[in-house]
This record gives sequence, C-alpha cells and structure tokens, in this order.
Amino acid sequence: MQRTDFGAMACSIARTLDVIGEPWSPLILRDVWVGMNRFEQLQSDLGISRKVLTERLNHLVEHGVLERRPYDNRPRHEYHLTEKGTDLVDVLMVMVRWGDTWLAGEAGPPVLYRHHACGEISSVDLRCSGCGEPMHAGDIDVLPGPGAAA
Repeated sequence: MQRTDFGAMACSIARTLDVIGEPWSPLILRDVWVGMNRFEQLQSDLGISRKVLTERLNHLVEHGVLERRPYDNRPRHEYHLTEKGTDLVDVLMVMVRWGDTWLAGEAGPPVLYRHHACGEISSVDLRCSGCGEPMHAGDIDVLPGPGAAA
C-alpha cells in the first residue's frame, strides 16, 4: 500500500505529519530528547521491532530531524536532535500538555517538567509572538499566507 504524500500539500500541518505523523516517530524523538541516543536503548525502551526502528530513524535523519554520529570503531551510531528536531520537541510539549489535561487520570501526569530559567515545575503555555497574550484555537482567525495554494 502506497502512503499518501502529505509533504506535497500546501498545509503546514500536513507537511509536519509527513515527517512525524507515523506513531513511532514522536516517541523516538521523545526518547532521543531525554538522552536515549543509541539504537539498542531506543529499541529496548519502545519495544519496537528493529526493522521499524531502522526505517523510522532513517526517515528522521533523511528529513534533518535527527543526525547520526559514530560512537566507536565499529559501524555504530548515536542519534541526536538537530536544530530542526529540537524545534519539533516544542510540538511534543504541546501534546504533553493536552495529554496531561485530558488523559492523565486521577494518578496525574506521568512526567513533570522543570523550567531551567525559574526552576518551577511548569507546562507549555501557547502565547502570541506579537503581544504575549495566551493564544488558543478560539482566539485566532486563519488567513491565507504567501505559500497558500491557489
């Protein structure tokens, strides 16, 4: 079965999904972000097949989200977030907030996040880059941009 090419769509959400829309990809990015950089660590933590993990890692490297770095004389590599990949972690943090709000249950969130700048346990809060006010779906209008389809 051929996969739909979301990357060709004139939509930033579709293009992002073309890179990380497969369910294992965000989990791989999460693990690399927290320091699981080696294939064996990722495979063990996720319980993913070696074949699927290899495919996903190759895809993320191909799209410039991860970079492969050798770590010994054998052909073994570690995976590290690129600038593009680190920026994608911000997307994951928004997903964390939603999951903590709607799916954590009585036990509460499985992980807490301490902000380096102030030392407080916090969560992502979307704000307008222009005025700094909170920004949510009901607070915006969607307008065509310069890259919109005709």
